[in-house]
Amino acid sequence: MGNRYDVAVIGSGFGGSVAALRLAEKGYSVVVLEAGRRFADHELPETSWRLRRYLWAPALGCYGIQRVTLLRSVGRRAGIAPATVLALHGAGVGGGSLVYANTLYEPLPAFYADPQWRDITDWRAELAPYYAEARRMLGVTTYPGETAADRAMRAVAERMGAGATFHPTPVGVYFGRPGERVADPYFGGAGPERTGCLHCGACMTGCRYGAKNSLVKNYLWFAERLGVEVRPLTTAVAVRPAPDGAGYRVETVRTGAWPPRHRQVVHAGQVVLAAGTIGTLRLLHRMRAVGALPHLSSRLGALTRTNSEAIVGAAVPFRAARRRGVDLTEGVAITSSFHPDPETHLEPVRYGPGANAMALLLTALVDGGPGRRRRWLAALARRPFAYLPPGSVRDWSRRTVIVLAMQARDNAVTVHHRRGWFGRERLVVSEGPGAPSPSWLPAANEAARLLAEEIGGRPGAPLTQPLDMSITAHLLGGAVIGATPEEGVVDPYHRVFGHPGLHVVDGAAVSANLGANPALTIAAQAERALSFWPNRDEPDPRPPLGAPYVRLPSRVPSGPGR
Repeated sequence: MGNRYDVAVIGSGFGGSVAALRLAEKGYSVVVLEAGRRFADHELPETSWRLRRYLWAPALGCYGIQRVTLLRSVGRRAGIAPATVLALHGAGVGGGSLVYANTLYEPLPAFYADPQWRDITDWRAELAPYYAEARRMLGVTTYPGETAADRAMRAVAERMGAGATFHPTPVGVYFGRPGERVADPYFGGAGPERTGCLHCGACMTGCRYGAKNSLVKNYLWFAERLGVEVRPLTTAVAVRPAPDGAGYRVETVRTGAWPPRHRQVVHAGQVVLAAGTIGTLRLLHRMRAVGALPHLSSRLGALTRTNSEAIVGAAVPFRAARRRGVDLTEGVAITSSFHPDPETHLEPVRYGPGANAMALLLTALVDGGPGRRRRWLAALARRPFAYLPPGSVRDWSRRTVIVLAMQARDNAVTVHHRRGWFGRERLVVSEGPGAPSPSWLPAANEAARLLAEEIGGRPGAPLTQPLDMSITAHLLGGAVIGATPEEGVVDPYHRVFGHPGLHVVDGAAVSANLGANPALTIAAQAERALSFWPNRDEPDPRPPLGAPYVRLPSRVPSGPGR
């Protein structure tokens, strides 16, 4: 077919992979454009020190699975500068599923009642069957054991008065017998072979053994067998309406090439944007700035969410850990959680043995408020060598439990597009209306201190905390669902207002903080959005773009996948 397809999907994460499979099942020709590389299981990094395979920095020759993006703050409101946001996100064929903690929660109740979208429909009821389908496809099960980190966190939960909320985690992992290779256990033998989980804790450097239910083991596996073409190391740099009005022209370049070369144009009747929140917002902002997509909603970039997150933790000092034989890497990345209040969710997180590079980002834990940096410097002065390498890095993953805190509270930033010297573009953030995204959470800091007492260690936090920066592994929103273009960027069917044939089905379309890991919600929202598409060459059951929302039944695929 050359470079002409019915649908071009930009990105292969939890939105793009769902779109690829479901559209192929409905008879569409589909190409998936993925900026990252393709990894076989054994090609994933052994530890976070394998920078070329772990870190994403193409300019330095690193094509790994972990992206780190800094969104600098601009502007002030009421004399307060907004927090700069440090976002961690994924790269590669399979998107964030390669690097995420395979943790698959539904959101807290406040998500469905957020004022941004609550009046459109009963979202809990609408999404329920699609959560069920996403759980089936991703092989969700409950973590079957209890680790040393779980026991410590259970004690923390009890000390915070929330012991009754402590529970094991729903995860997308094949457990079976550790290390045993078996035929596909999920799809009647039609999927790939799998290997029983080793409980090594290395999920977030990429599972090298085939136990993790990443998207290349389910949605993308079946999509490619239905004829979907996946193009790795292909960066979409522009999306423009075709001159004849028949669809769109997607311009791509070879990822990392400088100067940009291997430019190609993909012609598609429709385009699904699923490049991750940052990738989708960057592309939409760029196209509006150059006039290619002039009718995008003025709400583009608004209500970008950090999932109201904080990342803290506790580490046993190196000598004490060696003397006591401490090893906290046992398990999968996240094995339990609890709720200190109805809107807050705390999880113990671990890396596998040798994955110690993240220790370079950690420092002393201090609370927010006046004099924060002074208090931080005083804490460092009391233990001048505790947070400096090599002592802080050596065996860090074996003696550390990270605490990930998430909230379903209504706070946000706004993402803008800027061009600097020499035409270099960047995304920046300002505070939007309402509460600002937090740079620290009291419940998280309390949990870190209690956890340190339980394991005989010291509490810590990333360098972002004393610098009053927000840090998130789950940046969401910015192209949110709204009833009209004045309220959102996409309609309730995930169609982009003002540009028929353009869709957003990734984290950018998540309209509220979840208070939980977002992967399952992104997949469920994508399942719902794609369920309304007609089969190829059939009438579209959805009302015209911009018309009032009508609740519709799913359209059963009639293509070769069913």
